[in-house]
Amino acid sequence: MREPAPPPVAVIGAGPIGLAAAAHLTERGIEPLVLERGDQAGAAVREWGHVRLFSTWAELVDPAAEKLLAAAGWTRPEDSRYPTGAEWAADYLKPLADALGARVRYGATVTGVARAGRDRVVDSGRDTRLFTVHLATADGGEERLTVRAVIDASGTYTTPNPLGADGYPAVGERALAAQGRITYRVPDLADPAVRAAFAGRRTAVVGTGASAFTALAGLADLAKAADGGGTHAVWVLRRGISGSTFGGGTADQLPARGALGLAAKAAVDDGHAGAVTGFRTTAVERDGDDRLVLVADDGRRTEPVDRIVVLTGLRPDLSFLSEVRLGLDERLSAPVRLAPLIDPNQHSCGTVYPHGAGELSHPEEGLYLAGMKSYGRAPTFLAMTGYEQVRSIAAALAGDMEAAQRVELTLPETGVCGGAGLFDQAAPQDAAGGCCAPAPQLVQLGVGAPATAENAPLSGCRGS
Repeated sequence: MREPAPPPVAVIGAGPIGLAAAAHLTERGIEPLVLERGDQAGAAVREWGHVRLFSTWAELVDPAAEKLLAAAGWTRPEDSRYPTGAEWAADYLKPLADALGARVRYGATVTGVARAGRDRVVDSGRDTRLFTVHLATADGGEERLTVRAVIDASGTYTTPNPLGADGYPAVGERALAAQGRITYRVPDLADPAVRAAFAGRRTAVVGTGASAFTALAGLADLAKAADGGGTHAVWVLRRGISGSTFGGGTADQLPARGALGLAAKAAVDDGHAGAVTGFRTTAVERDGDDRLVLVADDGRRTEPVDRIVVLTGLRPDLSFLSEVRLGLDERLSAPVRLAPLIDPNQHSCGTVYPHGAGELSHPEEGLYLAGMKSYGRAPTFLAMTGYEQVRSIAAALAGDMEAAQRVELTLPETGVCGGAGLFDQAAPQDAAGGCCAPAPQLVQLGVGAPATAENAPLSGCRGS
């Protein structure tokens, strides 16, 4: 008699890292089951499909996934091109999901993960139990699946950080978000309806990462267009501005990432955006003209704006993992062995050591967080990092610990250095000068300005 097939490994999320995990598991002879809440592969990527990536196709295709695709007759896009999110989803993620076939289930929302018959308190027999995955299906039903391991690659896109600087929504934020006056996504200014909503108006852009740079550059382009007269951005930063605020510029080993920061700097230098620094929002109020005013914890107020774009990062949804034992850093919600490598309070150099199953493991053996979710609240994640993670995890699940521990990736550096998590001061440098070049001096804008004044555009601030 045939022995029954072993249970599959559940992979949560059919995004780039989840599908890569399935490809690596398949290559290892392990059956994956990809559970995707959306109705197609790359559902989250498609939501920001108008945004162009700063990685080329050469850095966006996983090696094991390419083998599966090649067998299906896939033609690899030109390595040097920079795709949009929509192109990445259509030209890579969809064909990859199609190649995996029935291993990918859509409309399957994971609502819980647990050891079979054991909540998180019970020790007895825990290590010998399989996992139970609780599902809500698209037709309103419920299912329970038995799996041997779980790779959670569900990402963080659905849980953006709020406007409030203390990690909670600012007073008035929820109501205004429900009305569409506050958004947490980079606006698609090629969409006529979205363009009309921003053209000729003042928009507050809150945040300092690549998404904020993209929004600032897009609004500057709109301001220069024939239909965009009067368009202006108010860039709200919780920190001061230094030379590294705009990224590494020409020193960035990902040229498009460096160019994005320079485009944001140009938006400020050219007067299409004014910068307000050291501003930690506690409330949003309406003025007499139904415009919006941001209020800081020190009492300062911005001049009125029409809309607010909040791009302050993302955080992981851990709600469906409440009955398994996670080992997470108390600040980042990243695995404890990974957190020191990515902590933005310590560095932002882009020199994260390639890591895998060892750094991503938890007290619950056989459970891994991978991709963006593994970074918790830390920024600067690259697809290449996730591909290396799931290669290592698949090797560990196959019992090939030598391959799991082997480093097979060199990450490009950003060309900047300094503790990105620090609000108002440069990162301290050690005797050797820190991890990169010395941290630039800060250029303070908005500190001590009149409570109702908008701050002048940047001037005399050099990019790295």
